[in-house]
Amino acid sequence: MVLENKVPYGKNAEVLIANKHLGKVTLRDPVILSRLFKRITNKTLKNLSPDKRLVITRPFRPGSEAHARNIVDRILALDEAGVNAVLKQTLRDFAHRHKDIHSILTKNFLEISGYIKDPSALSKERKLLLGACFTMEYSIESAALFNPSIVIYPKQNNLKKGQTRVVFSFRATGEGHISSIVFRSAIIDKDNSIFMEPASQFLGTPEIVLNTTYDRELFKAKLEEMGQLSEVANTICQQVKSRFTLEEIVQVIAAIRNSSSFAVSDLDATAVHIKWLAESNYEVFFPHGQLISERVIFPLSQNESNGVEDARFVRFMDEDGGTTYYATYTAYNGRDILPQLIETKDFHHFKISTLNGPMARNKGMALFPRKINGQYAMITRSDGESLYLSYSNNIHFWSSGIKIEAPERPWELVQIGNCGSPLETKKGWLMLTHGVGPMRKYCIGVVLLDLINPSKIIGKLEEPLLMPREEDREGYVPNVVYSCGSIILNGELIIPYAISDSESHVASISVDELLEKLLKPH
Repeated sequence: MVLENKVPYGKNAEVLIANKHLGKVTLRDPVILSRLFKRITNKTLKNLSPDKRLVITRPFRPGSEAHARNIVDRILALDEAGVNAVLKQTLRDFAHRHKDIHSILTKNFLEISGYIKDPSALSKERKLLLGACFTMEYSIESAALFNPSIVIYPKQNNLKKGQTRVVFSFRATGEGHISSIVFRSAIIDKDNSIFMEPASQFLGTPEIVLNTTYDRELFKAKLEEMGQLSEVANTICQQVKSRFTLEEIVQVIAAIRNSSSFAVSDLDATAVHIKWLAESNYEVFFPHGQLISERVIFPLSQNESNGVEDARFVRFMDEDGGTTYYATYTAYNGRDILPQLIETKDFHHFKISTLNGPMARNKGMALFPRKINGQYAMITRSDGESLYLSYSNNIHFWSSGIKIEAPERPWELVQIGNCGSPLETKKGWLMLTHGVGPMRKYCIGVVLLDLINPSKIIGKLEEPLLMPREEDREGYVPNVVYSCGSIILNGELIIPYAISDSESHVASISVDELLEKLLKPH
């Protein structure tokens, strides 16, 4: 996307892009929202556009057990020559599309081996063919690559002086509107030229960490918020340790079932909610040899079966001087949404957990990059239309908040939200917002919050910072510009943003000039 030229600030500015394939060039006919904008990416920057060739594998499950058994029987009926011929062609067609297809097919064979009387007696080739018939590919970016965020990457190795490595996260959407989180890395020079690092042709989903443990008190508090802390649930929680695994709580449920303390129907209903909650809190791990562009966080739990949406990553400075990366996102099961939290130190090991409390009941929560007055701070939109500031001593629970901004300008009459975590400057917290106006047109705005008391707005632009230009309004969802997180680097605000929920670009602005505009008396 380029930017709307009907603007309050006037003149066009030079627009530069850079990537490893195109080199550093000047865009033709740049059209800029204001003279503050200095750099955006070219529409042909392939690394920020959907790539339909990128696929992951998913287990294929027929609609009935009878169908699955029929597939197995047909493969068992083949002679070895037939098995070898079909497998050879399958590997010829698909092996080059995945790093280790043999491991993938073996894993999926093991998942259906219960249909076979003596699976150990089968040849290696027949096992692989069985695995292949219960495997499918999924193109995660076939529909769109959008709603990006950007953070400083924890690995800053092999860089020249003045360079910084960053990681972009994107919402990738494929068949069935199923969303996942994907990543791309880039190097930014001291003049803020952006060089996208080559993306791998392979993708991989993580391994689930076994024996994920749960905090009993947090678990009980979430059950209570869900309205499911019944006498049965309370009894179950009392009988598990202060930290427990899913296997351990299942064993407690089985013991209570055998004791006949409660009606079977009540126990079964409670077990469903406990399993749902436990599966919404999990850990995953990507091998250390896997490139950042190969890692895909694909929906794993039932509550996110239709999408892992709009991750807002932030580099959080811990009180001990360490760094933790958090991201809020929206889990979607096709009917309901659930705010979730991602936590990682290295982008290999990710902890996923539920966000809880009255202020965590809608989309678009964004965590401040450090504690304020000893507490976590979050921008929320609990009522679905206005922005609130919430504080908490526990990052997983958000009980109360104060409204700091409501829709009031013409381009945000429907609702407002945030475009990622607030960014700290010497004059205040810069917060990008999105406003939804007539015909659900999305624009990006900006406000400045007080450093000490972020509930106080001390500056704002009355016009949008970014808006859809006429020729860039068409896409998966038309008339939308949207971002999930920016950074400040080398004196500039760097904003990755998506257009029409289809593809993504980057713009940068001088922070000092932007602050001057925000604080200028109207």
